[in-house]
Amino acid sequence: MTSERAPDQSPLPAETDVEQAILDIARQRGDGKTIDPSDPARALSTGDGWQRVLPLVRRVAVRLAQEGRLIIYRKGKPVDPSAFRGVYRLGLPRDE
Repeated sequence: MTSERAPDQSPLPAETDVEQAILDIARQRGDGKTIDPSDPARALSTGDGWQRVLPLVRRVAVRLAQEGRLIIYRKGKPVDPSAFRGVYRLGLPRDE
């Protein structure tokens, strides 16, 4: 008998938990550094279920960027949070 692993059906984390994970990991990474969206997704998930969390990470990241609390980067440049596509990274705004 083969043992097929059931897909992770654990509940998705709350948006407040996702927000906290994004900001905590970005702060830990340091000024001028960016994080991959999979970093908070993996931190909030068990096993292989982190990929299910990615759309939630993106949604929270967009909101944080619109609030001015986060910057979304594409190809190393800040992008409009409401109109970006593809691979992206997240970083904290620099204190100027």
